[in-house]
Amino acid sequence: MQDYKDVLAEILIEAEALQARVRELGAQISADYVNEDLLLICILRGGVPFMVDLSRSITTPHMMDFMAVSSYGAGKRESAGSARVTLDLQTDIRGRNVVLVEDIVDSGHTIASVLQMLETRQPKTLKVCALLDKPERREAHVPVDYLGFTIPNKFVFGYGLDLDEYYRNLTFVGVVDLEKYKPSS
Repeated sequence: MQDYKDVLAEILIEAEALQARVRELGAQISADYVNEDLLLICILRGGVPFMVDLSRSITTPHMMDFMAVSSYGAGKRESAGSARVTLDLQTDIRGRNVVLVEDIVDSGHTIASVLQMLETRQPKTLKVCALLDKPERREAHVPVDYLGFTIPNKFVFGYGLDLDEYYRNLTFVGVVDLEKYKPSS
C-alpha cells in the first residue's frame, strides 16, 4: 500500500472544518427531534467515523444501528445497478424516526435503493444525513436532508472514505492524485 502522502493531491476539507460542520449537523438534528424517538442508521463502513462524531454532537437521546450494503452495476466504483444488503438492521424501525447516515452521495443509486427498502418497513420519518454530496455525478434522485459539504467530482478519501480499504482513519478529506495513485489489485 502506498503512503497516503504520496497520492494526496490536496486536502479538500480540513479536520477542523469537518468537526465544526458535524457539530452544526448534530445541533440541527437535536433541534428537529426534541422529545422524539430517534434512531441513527449508519451505512458501513465509510459512514462510521462520521456517525460516531455526529452521535456525540446530538443531544437528543438516540439509538444506533448499522447496515452493510453492496452495490453492483457497471464497475467497482460505479453504482449503476441495485444494492444488496449484506448486513441488515437488528432494530425494528416501524413507527420510528430514522436518520440514515452516509459518508457520500455520489450517483445516488445505492442510497436510493436503501431508502426504498427502508420505506417498506414503515418508519415514522426517514431522513438522510450525508457528509459529502457530489451532485455532478447524480443519476438517481436522493433527498439529502442534512448535508455536510457539497464537493466537486473528485476522487476523495479520508474520514471514513477509503483508498483501497485504507485511510478511513484520516481526520481530513483529501483528493487522490490520479497520476500517482496505483490501485491495489
